[in-house]
Amino acid sequence: MTKLKRTYLSIGSNLGNKLHHLQKAVNAISKQVGVISRISSVYRTPAWGFEGEDFFNACLAVDTELAPNELLETLLKIEIEGGRKRSEEQGYQARSIDLDILFYEDEVLQDHDLVIPHPRMQERMFVLIPLEEIAPGKLHSTLKQPISELVAKCEDETQPEKIGERLKNPSAKDDFSKFNYIAIEGNIGAGKTSLATKIANDFNGKLILERFADNPFLPKFYEDQPRYAFPLEMSFLADRYQQFTDDTSQLDLFKDFMVSDYDIFKSLIFAQVTLQEEEFKLYRKLFNIMYKDVIKPDLYVYLYQNTERLLQNIKKRGRDYEQSIEAKYLENINHGYFEFIKTQKDMNVMVIDISDMDFVKNSGDYEELVQRILQG
Repeated sequence: MTKLKRTYLSIGSNLGNKLHHLQKAVNAISKQVGVISRISSVYRTPAWGFEGEDFFNACLAVDTELAPNELLETLLKIEIEGGRKRSEEQGYQARSIDLDILFYEDEVLQDHDLVIPHPRMQERMFVLIPLEEIAPGKLHSTLKQPISELVAKCEDETQPEKIGERLKNPSAKDDFSKFNYIAIEGNIGAGKTSLATKIANDFNGKLILERFADNPFLPKFYEDQPRYAFPLEMSFLADRYQQFTDDTSQLDLFKDFMVSDYDIFKSLIFAQVTLQEEEFKLYRKLFNIMYKDVIKPDLYVYLYQNTERLLQNIKKRGRDYEQSIEAKYLENINHGYFEFIKTQKDMNVMVIDISDMDFVKNSGDYEELVQRILQG
């Protein structure tokens, strides 16, 4: 069996429907080159080296069986299929599609027609910025510096601007419609709301978010937990039950699935951490009555982050009433979730450690998360 080689490609367009040209090229690369593992965001940059319309640029990580020269021939063919017309004139020109090989594994190649790594990539922010997004630690084969350092040292003053639209990865099996309902769970500050929102927006899901900002007991609870724990947990339970049953009972014919940033069972997990023993026994009786009537997720995803990262995220988002949360409390919550997960024999549960990921800023991390969830 031929071993796949990881290659990094730069793609760009500054003629016509630029996003369409890029997507067409991505589709062709998926069919003719190999499996696309990561796609950066699309960035808008001024034409480089000549006067012309702004470019749309992106970078791809592709696993291929093709040898370097075969890869070059295939990319040139895709350019022609995409409407690229090369001129005999010297210098840079406008083009419907432009495909460049940046890296091929860690190989160093200097042929008449092909030089790897790309000889000028370190001079161009429109290449480095999207490449850093998907491979910040990738070491340049000859300069022996990671991409993140090359970005910091680059003298190109161009500032690529990320656009809102994203390219679709045809290599990815992204059919969330096989699920009816996915619950994204995690500790305070784990990123569950961000991930649920991105998945709903990108894959046509009905988004169900927990609403708790106006709970009058929450700020008081963080100031005096023993006094306000029971009314807080009862208030959360009532609100979650009412909201959850309302949201999940209303069918949206124009959405393929539902995704939430909480599962109602979190009420029992938090209550067990915060309540006294006798309070918890009473709370559990009421919870069990309600819980038997609510819809259960087809897939329960728990986002684990270590306590240090959670505290950093909590500080970063700046909610005043959360700043006094202690590490021990977060550790107890994590423990409560894991104890719950261990008892769920009939639930499809997936635990994903995201302590070293940033799926909000790094599209590669996000795509990896999506693929792992789809495998569930």
